[in-house]
Amino acid sequence: MTSTNQRNQILETLNVLDQDQADKVLAYMKGILYGDAKPAEYQKFKREAMRDIRQALTRERKRK
Repeated sequence: MTSTNQRNQILETLNVLDQDQADKVLAYMKGILYGDAKPAEYQKFKREAMRDIRQALTRERKRK
């Protein structure tokens, strides 16, 4: 999956959320992506969180 497709899926998913929910999701994702270098445990958490987000987007796309 290309990064453009991933971005489009994220945007489509955010469109179904209300503004407050979308802001919380974006803040969470920014924190994961742009956070300072963290210990290995946090890095593992970050990878798992991004995997979960990808899986959720894939499931959402398949339902449509």
